[in-house]
Amino acid sequence: MATLEEDNRRGAWRAALACMVTLAVAMGLGRFAFTPMLPIMLHEGKLELQGGGLLASLNYLGYFVGAVSCAFIQAKHATMVRGGLVATAALLLGMGLLHSFTAWGALRTAAGVMSAWVFVFASGWGLRRLAETNAPALGGVIYTGPGIGIAVTGLLGGAVGRWGSEAGWIGFGIVAVVLIAVIWHVFDDGAAPGLAGAAAPAMPPTAAESASARHDAIWLVALYSLAGFGYIITATFLPVIARHALPGSLWPDYFWPLFGAAIIPGALIGARAPTHWDNRLLMAAAYALQAAGVILSVVWPTIVGFGIGSLLLGMPFTAITLFAVREARRLRGNQAAGLIGYATAAYGVGQILGPLFAAPLAQRTGSFAVPLLVAGAVLAAGSMLFVVVWTRSRRPAAA
Repeated sequence: MATLEEDNRRGAWRAALACMVTLAVAMGLGRFAFTPMLPIMLHEGKLELQGGGLLASLNYLGYFVGAVSCAFIQAKHATMVRGGLVATAALLLGMGLLHSFTAWGALRTAAGVMSAWVFVFASGWGLRRLAETNAPALGGVIYTGPGIGIAVTGLLGGAVGRWGSEAGWIGFGIVAVVLIAVIWHVFDDGAAPGLAGAAAPAMPPTAAESASARHDAIWLVALYSLAGFGYIITATFLPVIARHALPGSLWPDYFWPLFGAAIIPGALIGARAPTHWDNRLLMAAAYALQAAGVILSVVWPTIVGFGIGSLLLGMPFTAITLFAVREARRLRGNQAAGLIGYATAAYGVGQILGPLFAAPLAQRTGSFAVPLLVAGAVLAAGSMLFVVVWTRSRRPAAA
């Protein structure tokens, strides 16, 4: 007969793996399948670069709206996850079945909303399950999902794209349906915790602590938006950029899945960072890695340069989110949901602005060099500012 500990261990892994697959579908397929499909649609003449940038920004606008709306949704977590997954599959199929730019814009916007809903509610559901089963370290497994999904879409995109973008989108939709069917029954218990969890009573902070926490919260939201802007230009246009720099090479199709594969160890390592390490310094290091990855594709536009750049950009991708959530919980405890929502919304604003800034400039100049250098500089500035904020917090308060 299985012991309670064994049951908990199995339950924890079941929840973690289900959430991992869920994020792979919602983020890797629903949100980021557009990246490997964009060069195919450009080659077919169905899109121009500026139109591709607009569709990307509409998706990120949907993500922003979805993230903000999570604070007001009272539905059960399991219900939101299931509904968001079904909608994601339908929207992927719709990209292959519908053929107007207006329809694509509506589909990509809706896909952004669904990816935000699924990300937030699956994270809340999964992390609570891991806490209940005394397995919080498996949180890293959950956040490998986006990387796995991105790697899969990158590898499949080049293959199914040979039959055209319509077949590619429909193929992604079918893959999503199969994966959803596998994990569907995991989300059937109906026990949906609130976004903030059960708040335990706590002593009210002193006036100085409250002022310091408010100051740090403002900086967290502001600097988290820089991460959204800094990575998204590469994350949206990487195959296009690589094909332009390496004409005739087969390698450009592999840099995007390499980016996704790098997310996996980054998420696992990030989840195991000791809790006494300062989250601001961890985010400063992660931003610096991403800045190096973005700039490397400009200063060293070779197979090796793009390969190392993809690794440096991907490894901190979900680790940054983990550290930001951890910092929000440090500042607000069990009442961190509102701050997490504001930070996620700020991140979404950065994502919206990135393609809108980069695509028209690249189309006019014929190069992504300037947008990428700006993105790298933004990430580097964010890294330095996190160090500044941390340094100031170490100074003793004035008497």
